[in-house]
This record gives sequence, C-alpha cells and structure tokens, in this order.
Amino acid sequence: MSVLFLLISALVLIYLGVGGTTAALVMSIATLVGLVQDDWHIASILFGGLFLALALILVIPGDLRLDKLSRPLLGWVRSRLPKLSDTEAEALKSGSVDWDGELFSGKPQWSKLLDAKPAHLTSEEQAFLDGPVEKLCAMLDDWKITHEHYDLPDKAWKFIRENGFFGLVISKEDGGMGFSNTAHSEIVMKISTRSVSAAVTVMVPNSLGPGELLTHYGTDAQKEHYLPRLAGGQDIPCFALTSPVAGSDAGAIPDKGIVCKGQWNGEEVLGLKVTWNKRYITLAPVATLIGLAIKVYDPDSLLGGNDEIGVTCVLIPQETEGVHSGARHLPMNTVFMNGPTWGNDVFIPMNQVIGGQDMLGKGWTMLLECLSIGRSISLPALATGAGKIASLATGSYAYTREQFGRSISQFEGVQEALEPIAGYTYMMDAARLLTSGMLDRGVRPAVPSALLKYRNTQLMREVINHSMDVVAGRGVITGPRNFMARAYDAVPIGITVEGANILTRSLMVFGQGAIRCHPFIVEEIEAAGMEDEDKAAKKFDGIFYRHMAHTTRNALRALVLGLTGGLLESVPRQGDIQSSYRQLARFSAGFALMTDVTLLSVGGGLKARQRLSGRMADSLVQLYYASAVIKQWHEEGYPDDQRPLVDWCLQSCLRDLQHSMREAIINFPVPALRWPLRLLVFPLGATGLNGPDDRLGTRVAASIVE
Repeated sequence: MSVLFLLISALVLIYLGVGGTTAALVMSIATLVGLVQDDWHIASILFGGLFLALALILVIPGDLRLDKLSRPLLGWVRSRLPKLSDTEAEALKSGSVDWDGELFSGKPQWSKLLDAKPAHLTSEEQAFLDGPVEKLCAMLDDWKITHEHYDLPDKAWKFIRENGFFGLVISKEDGGMGFSNTAHSEIVMKISTRSVSAAVTVMVPNSLGPGELLTHYGTDAQKEHYLPRLAGGQDIPCFALTSPVAGSDAGAIPDKGIVCKGQWNGEEVLGLKVTWNKRYITLAPVATLIGLAIKVYDPDSLLGGNDEIGVTCVLIPQETEGVHSGARHLPMNTVFMNGPTWGNDVFIPMNQVIGGQDMLGKGWTMLLECLSIGRSISLPALATGAGKIASLATGSYAYTREQFGRSISQFEGVQEALEPIAGYTYMMDAARLLTSGMLDRGVRPAVPSALLKYRNTQLMREVINHSMDVVAGRGVITGPRNFMARAYDAVPIGITVEGANILTRSLMVFGQGAIRCHPFIVEEIEAAGMEDEDKAAKKFDGIFYRHMAHTTRNALRALVLGLTGGLLESVPRQGDIQSSYRQLARFSAGFALMTDVTLLSVGGGLKARQRLSGRMADSLVQLYYASAVIKQWHEEGYPDDQRPLVDWCLQSCLRDLQHSMREAIINFPVPALRWPLRLLVFPLGATGLNGPDDRLGTRVAASIVE
C-alpha cells in the first residue's frame, strides 16, 4: 500500500502541477499512511522507502541528483537535440511567443486570449480607409490594369505616392502615417478586393523592405535621409532576397559583398564591392532604392575579424553605376511590378549597410524579425479580401441566378459550396485579426505568422475554387464583368511567395514551433550549448525535471480529459461554447504530449520526418484558428447572428484537429510508441467529432445569400 499511495499521490501532484517541498511533504505523508495501512510490514517499508527516496531525489534539487542523474542526462540530451545550421539557430532566436506558447503548454489559459487587447482602428485610421483608400479603389479598373495597360494607371501611382500609401507604418516623426499593423492589414484587404495588383504594390513596401528594416535597425543618419523620402514617395523601394539558385534561403545565397576600399563621391572610403543576381523581386523594375541581402566576406582582414562575416542587408540607390534593373516578370497575369536586379562589383560605402558597420553579419536576424511582421499582414490580408469578395459576389450571384425556376442558392449542392466560402472566410478574418492584435501589442509572432500565411492562402484557394464551382460558366469567360478570374489567377502567388506553403507546413510551422514555443526546450538547448560543464549541468538540472513533470502532466491531462470529454476542465462560460473550450483543452494537452514524445524519440531527425511535422503543423493550425474564432466572437459581443458561423468553424476545426492528430499517431515513425499515444490521446477512440451537420451548413450558406 505504501508504494500504491506514493504512486497515486505523485500522479495527483503532477496533474495539479505541484512540486518542490510541498510535493516532497505530501508524498512522504502518503507513504507513511501506506505503511500504517500495511502494519509496518517489512516489504512495505523496504519498497516504500526505496521509491520514496527516488522520488525525493527527483523532486528536491541536490548534489546527488546533479552528479548522478543530470550530468549523464545532459550528454544524452545533447545527442538527441537537432543539429542546427546558423540560419536555423538565428530563426529560433527571432520573434516572440504569445498565444502559440499557450497552445504548446498543454493547458491554455483562456483568460490570456479573451483579455488580450483586441485589434482595433483609431478614428484617423478609419478615416483613411473611408477616404483615400476608397478614392484609390475608385481609380482601379482591374480588367484594364491586367489586360490592357499591364500597369496601374498613372493617376493611381501618383495618388499612392502623394497620399502616404508607401509610408503606412513609418512613424509620423519620420514623415509616414504611423498606422497600426491592424490598419495596414485592413488597407491591404480593402484594396485587394478591387485589384490584387494594386494591393501588392501597396503592401510590399510596408512589409519586408527598406522602410521596415530602417525603422528597426537603421542609423539615425539613414533614418533621417531615407524614411521621409520613402514615406513621401520620392523613393520607391524594393528588397531583393530571392536568388535563382538558392530561393529565399539567406544562408545559401551566392550574392556577396567583399570588404575593400573604393571611391565614393570623390573620396576613398571603406566599403563593399557587391555582386548579386536576384529574381522575382516585387517593385524592382521601378525601384529607386534597392535593398539587398548578401553575404559579406573580408579576405584581406580590413576589419580585423573573421574572413566570413555573414548575411548582411545593404541599400543601393538604383542610379549607382553597375546596377541593372527594369526588366519585368509577369506573375500569373497579375501586373504588379516584379522583375530581376543584378550587378557586378558595385562599390558602396559602409554607411549603406543598414544599421552601419556594426550590423555586418546580422542580416538574417533582421530579416526574420521583420518577416514575422510582414508575413502576418500582407498575404493573410489579401487572402481574407479574396474570401470576402467571394462571399459577397458569389452569395449574391447564387441568390440571383435561377435554374429550373428556382434560385440556385436553394439547391443543396450549391449550398455545399457556399458553406465553406462563408465559414472559411470567417476563420481567415478571425485569425488575421488575432495576429494583427499581437503585432499591435509589440509581439513578433514568428510561428503564428508562418501558420497564418500558410493557412490563409490555402483557405483562399479553397474559397475561390468553391466560388468558381458556383458561378460556373460565368467565371470561366474572362472580361471586365468577371469578378473571380483575377483572384483565381493570383492564387498560386500567395501559395508560393514568403515561404512556399509545402515547406512552411512540413518544415517551419511545427519544426520551429516545437522548439521556439516550448516552455523548456530553448533553455535546454542553451544549457547543452554551454562550454562550462558545471554551469551547463546546473542550468540543465534546473530545467530538465520540470520538463519531465510537464510531459507527464500533459499525458495525464490528455488521458483524463479524453475519458471525460474535458468535463473536469474549468473553462469560460461566455458564449455558451464550453464544450468547444473543453475539447480544445483536451487536444492541447494531447498536442503538447505528442510534441515532447516527438522531440525525445525523433530528435534531430525531425527535419527528415516531414509528413509527421506536417500533420503536427495541421494540428497547431486548427488549435490556433479555433482560438481565433472564439476571440473574434468574444470581441464582437457574442452576437446571435454569428452563432451559426462560429459553431461551423469550431466544429470544422475540431474535426480536422482530431483527424490530423489521429494520422500523426497512426503513422508515428517509432511503431512501439503508437499504441501508448493512441491510448493517452484517444482513450475512447478517434471518433465523435464529425464536423458540421447539414442543418448547420444550410444556415451558414444562407448567411452570405440573404
């Protein structure tokens, strides 16, 4: 009985998250009670005392635990940790963690989601949307833009420059509009419903580009000179990262800058001789200021350090001798300016390095930090805009179009297509606003930005394909009155750029999130990388056992919540969606458990297990989007007219979440772990969450028709 009482007390303590001295005291009392129940039997004393001693060693820090357990375990953990390239190491350090960290914890604190400051517009931002943005949209005839002129009209270019569209996020002190990230997102979304080409033209300078990089990293002199010119439209920027041989992997680009001395404005100065060949660069054909990502080398040791300095971001005025640009690509018949830029041995002084000489070699960190901003806004907003125009236009078309004497919106087959158009659009908008709200609070959401870009552009494809099914022949004949053709053409662009979706899903979302968002892994990696063995062991000793308790607690939570349907979980009562909260809490525990099991069993081989990584990414996506739907409905005040959409979204997310986690377990690369995972995560089987029924689907379809 002593061992049984000890085991029960230990499991209860772990489930409740109690440790340290309190846990030691409770386990000691439980063991003592067991000994009394056994009348102090010798076997009970021996086994109970032995297991209690082992438990106390694990619970209470000390030299015995440090020397006999922690040091050997540190060596084992080092062998299991993934081998990271410099690029990957920088990626893990970039950005910050917010609600994504709660989902990885296994016990999300819903108050953090509901109480977080929501995305909102100021009166000035709303006035800009109602004024200049509406005026710009009125200038845009997308048929003429894409099929006659292959460019925006001159008056639109002039209006964009003169009304601050290129300086939306540049501060007012530097001549820009100083708008929030939410306003940036709303502006791009609105313009995209009129013209994808115009939306891309506006969004690119405001996301990852010279303006954003200078705002965060530029020297005072660079900011004073360039930011007012960028905000006022005197300079048109582009940023060139993509190489025809390395794609957007900055760690593999061949473009280089050699430290040397050269002539600049009649003086000999220290600088870089830059050679580059970039492709697919938006605004490159018309840019007057080119931002470049290059690798810097110092073969003559003019800087007195390493020969290979690393990825660096520089600015090159287009009129600089040796710069070539102006040719155009035509991305899927959208006509935003896009093309190559190249140069050979072009000399620039050190003051053209963004941030100055001190920022040499720090370009990859700069890019990742800013990419988490731009990737959270531009393409997710464009995708949501496509969903909204599809909902409005396709719903109206279905209501108006008659067949066999009836509106086709009454046909169940058509309703099956209208249903995901409405539901997915609500999902996209909710996730967009959740993430832009993070940005406005100062968060740099590296993992949410990747999953948002991936999922919103995937849903954009789904929505537009369903819309094309509904409008049928009306959608396949191009012309000025075809409201879907240009959006349909643009789908592959969103899928491909800012991180191709196939790699974002199978490598980035879970691969980065499993480490970056985990409550302990980053600290364990830091401990494993320390050169001082004593300091490394002490740091590791303070983390590893909390990590093991965390994993065990999530295993218990997944099992208990799976058996009870989450009924033991305390959840908010607002909105009368407690069952969804409970299921999400249950799956969060299961997801966190599977994350730990994956890291412990697969370790550094995760990059090669891309099917597993992709399924885990799908699970995280569903957790995140369900959370976003709850947050959106909460901020709207739980209106009854949105209830069908909310129910449809939550039920769809839970169904897909169940499926992706089930598939991850069935195909887990370590067969011996499949049945324990299935038992813990799905103790009653992977059934019961079947998604929206036909009655709910009919109501959701009607929401964009009536």
